[in-house]
Amino acid sequence: MRVLGIIPARFGSSRFPGKPLIDIKGKTMIQRVYEGACKCPELSRVIVATDDDQIFQHVQSFGGEVMMTLSTHQSGTERCGEIAAHFPEMDIVLNIQGDEPLVDPRQLSQLIQEFNNEGVDIATLVTKHIENSELNNPNRIKVVLNYKHDALLFSRATIPSLHYPSVIVPMRHIGLYGFRNVILQKLVALPVTELEQSESLEQLRWLYYGFKIRAVITEIETPNIDVPEDLEKVLRLL
Repeated sequence: MRVLGIIPARFGSSRFPGKPLIDIKGKTMIQRVYEGACKCPELSRVIVATDDDQIFQHVQSFGGEVMMTLSTHQSGTERCGEIAAHFPEMDIVLNIQGDEPLVDPRQLSQLIQEFNNEGVDIATLVTKHIENSELNNPNRIKVVLNYKHDALLFSRATIPSLHYPSVIVPMRHIGLYGFRNVILQKLVALPVTELEQSESLEQLRWLYYGFKIRAVITEIETPNIDVPEDLEKVLRLL
């Protein structure tokens, strides 16, 4: 099984412009993500995917592999799909978030191992650890699973509803995905759906069209950097 790791990186983040190039104790965020991903023994190759010249040149400067993509992509998955199409010999493609400078290679290994099951086409990581404050935080994506550990629904809202007493606690989604390459090419060709647009969650498009998403429960968590304020917790961990 050959596995390609792709790190989508764009300069123009609405909440934190230029964040791939911010300095985190002597290394940029994108360099820390790249070096962390390269420590995963199951990855055959790691590539940064960007449409920005500054990011492209910077990744080359520290010896990383990088490829330019179209600037019209609406998501990291679309950027991954463009790159992965150049490597049909790769069986599995990992979409590695470019805003997790402390990415743990054990997380990547855990996700890759799920594809030893031939019935899994898409997999993602979730955790049982969710704080009460995160239930109403739209930046924390919640997910409910079925008995096979496939995702039933993702939402920015609290699911199940808090209007009724419930013993069901949603899991928190960790935005790391794995795909079979042939499935990824199908996903990026799917039309956008209203359900996806209502939540601004692309994975709802895949569910809408009948694709199953296997949720892999992990105990390994690393903080991501969405907004400038998130940088402090990463610096404390370093």
